[in-house]
Amino acid sequence: MTSYRHIDSPLGTMLLRAEGAYLTGVFFAGQKYHPTGIVDSRDLPPAEAAALDRAAAELGEYFAGQRDTFTVPVRFAGSPFQQRVWEALQAIPCGETASYGELARTLGLPPSHARAVGGAVGRNPLSVIVPCHRVLGSAGALTGYAGGIERKRVLLQREGIGAAQQRPVMRAAQAPTAVEFALVPD
Repeated sequence: MTSYRHIDSPLGTMLLRAEGAYLTGVFFAGQKYHPTGIVDSRDLPPAEAAALDRAAAELGEYFAGQRDTFTVPVRFAGSPFQQRVWEALQAIPCGETASYGELARTLGLPPSHARAVGGAVGRNPLSVIVPCHRVLGSAGALTGYAGGIERKRVLLQREGIGAAQQRPVMRAAQAPTAVEFALVPD
């Protein structure tokens, strides 16, 4: 069974989706790929109620600045490639960013696969909890966030990555022929 719950956040209404004991979706209202026609579930099975309660509580703590990582169990539904990308997103620590090219290299792919990685990042069904907002364009541009660029900017600022704290730096691990920049805190 799949259960749904809407919650309020500082960035607008969010839709949570659970299947069994696992959180399977977190979507901002109006987000690209947002499920349509969804109403809050009633008489939830205990496992789904617990997953939704935990996700709502952890998101509330995150937005209040009291949590930087999430412990609610998640389950991905997507292609094997998408799942690899979404798992790699979870390794980007709060307060840090990566470019799409860096994420591709992390997965053992050449930087030329950055677009494919970006496509998978954009389909991330677990916004905020699986931190796709921490992935930036090659020059540090705030691109490709299904929840909207302004939400991405606010999430990064919440994590201490604000315009006043950003500076372009070249990553040491990159190939000398590919100049990629990422915004990192001072």
